[in-house]
Amino acid sequence: MAGNVNASRYNLLMDPLRIGIDIGGTFTDFVVYDPAAQRIETFKLLSTPADPAVAVIKGLGRIFSRGSSRVAIVIHGSTVATNALLERKGARVALVTTRGFRDVLQIGRQNRPVLYDLFADPSPALVPPELRFEIDERVTHTGQILRPLNPDQVEELIPSLRSHNISSVAVCLLFSFLRPEHEQTVAAQLRSSGFLVSLSSEILPEFREYERTSTTVVNAYVSPVLDKYLSHLEQSLDPQTRLRVMQSNGGNISPAESRKFGVRCILSGPAGGVVGCETIGNLLDPACGSRLISFDMGGTSTDVSLIDGKPQIITDATVGGCPIHIPMMDIHTIGAGGGSIAHVDAGGALRVGPESAGADPGPACYGRGDLPTVTDANLVLGRLSADHFLGGEMPLDPARAQAVMLKLGDELNLTSEQAALGVVAVSNAHMDRALRLISVERGHDPRRFMLLSFGGAGGLHAVDLARGLGVPSVLIPPLASTLSAFGMLAADVIKDYTLTVMLPGTTPVSDLAGRLEVLAKRGHREILAESIPADLIRVERFLDMRYRGQSYELIVPFSDTVYDDFHHQHQYQYGYANETGSVEVVNLRVRAIGRGAPPPLTPRPVQGHDPSPAFIESRPVIFSVGTIATNFYRGEDLEPGNRLQGPAVVVRSDTTILLGANDRAEVDQFDNLRIEVEQ
Repeated sequence: MAGNVNASRYNLLMDPLRIGIDIGGTFTDFVVYDPAAQRIETFKLLSTPADPAVAVIKGLGRIFSRGSSRVAIVIHGSTVATNALLERKGARVALVTTRGFRDVLQIGRQNRPVLYDLFADPSPALVPPELRFEIDERVTHTGQILRPLNPDQVEELIPSLRSHNISSVAVCLLFSFLRPEHEQTVAAQLRSSGFLVSLSSEILPEFREYERTSTTVVNAYVSPVLDKYLSHLEQSLDPQTRLRVMQSNGGNISPAESRKFGVRCILSGPAGGVVGCETIGNLLDPACGSRLISFDMGGTSTDVSLIDGKPQIITDATVGGCPIHIPMMDIHTIGAGGGSIAHVDAGGALRVGPESAGADPGPACYGRGDLPTVTDANLVLGRLSADHFLGGEMPLDPARAQAVMLKLGDELNLTSEQAALGVVAVSNAHMDRALRLISVERGHDPRRFMLLSFGGAGGLHAVDLARGLGVPSVLIPPLASTLSAFGMLAADVIKDYTLTVMLPGTTPVSDLAGRLEVLAKRGHREILAESIPADLIRVERFLDMRYRGQSYELIVPFSDTVYDDFHHQHQYQYGYANETGSVEVVNLRVRAIGRGAPPPLTPRPVQGHDPSPAFIESRPVIFSVGTIATNFYRGEDLEPGNRLQGPAVVVRSDTTILLGANDRAEVDQFDNLRIEVEQ
């Protein structure tokens, strides 16, 4: 796919090769954009869970072995930090805090994980009690130093930290967001002794001790693991290749910054997918983007999000039982993918996931596994073409899939085909709940949105899910299987800044503007340091606001009418507003954006409606209503304007798309497949 951009803005002929890489649980995706040829190429390799860098290095070797220039920018989304947190395989961390606050991390908000189970245990804290250390210091809520820090106490901690084999230390002192000097002193002493240190005043300079402590501890926990991985990767790269890392907020940063702030990369892969969806949405409606529900089904998990003109950003999330309060894409993830394992539970019910066969051994039809998965079910139902999987590079084993599905059916007193239909139905039910959570449960009507499906497995399930939600249409882009990696190439450089101020609603707007300007100048300066031209830098300003007495805030774009805007936003969000009530300005928030250069996508001329040149064969496919003769088409041979009538299967080199009996589809000028769903 080729494209053109304004040469005055980007001199693409002088740009290096740009490579987006997304590591998934089953496949590692590569998108390569060559500015000189204005060409995009994609491919997938099986992931290497034992060492994710192996697949990355192998893929880069494949790119450069074809004679491609080694002058390249690699933008990488990694699950390394995520997996370290979820699997509890991070660094050995200690916490240093103000005396009397060592158990904040354990006490939390006293929320029970299961509301009506009085015996449910919360997730254990990342830092056990014996590794939480206290020092004498105190700053008041107004920022006054009540008790100065004694540096000798910090020195006395060092032997204990070494005796416990601590490699990383989280420092979270009371009210350090107002006076960070004490934390800075502690950090200087510990860093001089060889420890990696995460400061709450750098990670999250906001009030709420529990969330601030948790976020800082997570950073200390995952950053050393990410540092080790990135060091290994950088050592394997050619010196002319520059590495960038995707953040959870939809922007990319340097490896040096991601090593220091690993918590910002917890959702880096899924964030790339949302950016990719936004890019496609802007092609559909350049003025304001589109109303899209993103549906990313890979081999191991499914990520869903909602774009209402632009992606939704949240500042409070919980990953692996740990609150993380930094700006990130609003993405909901569940353990449902093509590799999700089906089994029968103790009560005789069919279950699917969250355990996954991953890349090794993978689904049974890959030739090494012996457990039934969603991919095996789709193959048994005839919805996958065994000879065309990954463009024919990875033939599937139908006999092996049939055998594991027959065994599952025996446990359920069903045929193998009935068992396969059950596996797909249960998997769809999990994903339907996820889609409803980010749409219906948050006040959005799915009927007003389009479902944008991507990920290697998404096309086989998207239409049925849209039908269940009442979504009228599904869009599947030509880069669907590697859209997250494409999104990384389209991502801007983004840096977020925040500061708690606790100001009354009578504070003059000019005063707020002056305080925001301090953060804005810092953001502009740091984006400039990333080699972004000044004319491509945009700084956005926000306030976190609430009515006095409320526990949580709304993020309101800053303007001269910000107080009125808060009341209007509160009315929209909660159904009421108290325009005579006292308002508090809790946090200042700034987002600095350095615009990137997304790979250009150029429309192709519309051809005729007849898709017969792309026809492969017609054969039976099993649907819930019965077995129906179904036409198979090669996706790469479809032309803009071609129309398909369901039932149909579109086979692309890296994904497969299923249309129901009464669904209709058309290829648009950007080679997106637009499916009108029969409700």
